[in-house]
Amino acid sequence: MGNSILLTILADGEYHSGEELGAQLGVSRAAVWKQLHKLEALELPIESIKGRGYRLIGGLDLLVADKIRSLLPESATSTLGELDIYPLVGSTNDAAAEAIRTGRSANYCCFAEQQSTGRGRRGRAWCSPFGRNIYLSMVWEFQSGAAGLEGLSLSVGLAVVRALRRLGVGGAGLKWPNDVLHDNKKLAGILLEMQGDPSGLCQVVVGVGLNVNLAGCDTEAITQPWTDLQKIVGRVARNELAATLIAELLKVQAEFTRDGFSYLRDEWERFDVFAGKSVQVQLGDKAIQGVARGVDASGGLVLETDAGERVFRGGEVSLRGA
Repeated sequence: MGNSILLTILADGEYHSGEELGAQLGVSRAAVWKQLHKLEALELPIESIKGRGYRLIGGLDLLVADKIRSLLPESATSTLGELDIYPLVGSTNDAAAEAIRTGRSANYCCFAEQQSTGRGRRGRAWCSPFGRNIYLSMVWEFQSGAAGLEGLSLSVGLAVVRALRRLGVGGAGLKWPNDVLHDNKKLAGILLEMQGDPSGLCQVVVGVGLNVNLAGCDTEAITQPWTDLQKIVGRVARNELAATLIAELLKVQAEFTRDGFSYLRDEWERFDVFAGKSVQVQLGDKAIQGVARGVDASGGLVLETDAGERVFRGGEVSLRGA
């Protein structure tokens, strides 16, 4: 992205004159104005005052790979593979899939400041304004194939909740199979995509989208109640959040690889927002009513119905309050 340097300068939220910006960028004032005009496409609030210059209202907390690495605990530093920060990418899951194709798959991780085609579960678009949230993908490798991955999306959700709690964000809960909620509003979502041999060595792209600050953004396309960390706890340092997420994801990866979801099941159920509540499971065109009774050892949703107990897996199944 050609305006990355300009964004880095304006990220402090202070005024910068056209002459100063031109000198730092090595371009004319007219060229500076053109680059500033391009930032409008990112929906960033640029203010211009004669005699003072230009500023990015509120500034930006841009992600920096070296800073994220410096904040990692030693255990995560030794485990994490390559780390990329993209100003703009189609989706971080696609970028991680490309890393697999080019042989960089071992615990590869990437973030984006913005996604042009970010997606959630079942192909839904994911709201991805520039520099506001966390869009993260990490590559995990498994030797057991698809059969050994039951409960993986639930485990990733637990890692996100652990990270939030480490940063002082209480009250987050888990909605089966892959949403993180706060006060019954969506805070984060998880998208897993598998590559490789379904019966042997395979890679799973673990995608996490976490709402940090959507204030002033176009959120009309979001079709469900949502919230962000700004509303819950105020300003959050995104690089610290990124490092904490990486550390907790790698910890859960090790636990899941060693013992499977059964090791994490009890902890997951402590954050289950629908435990003991009347719910509706949507299975295609069919709606099934019942009471949520947690999950089984492989992460399947246990539903108590009038016809007896049933267990549902992921895929095209969706869950909502009755």
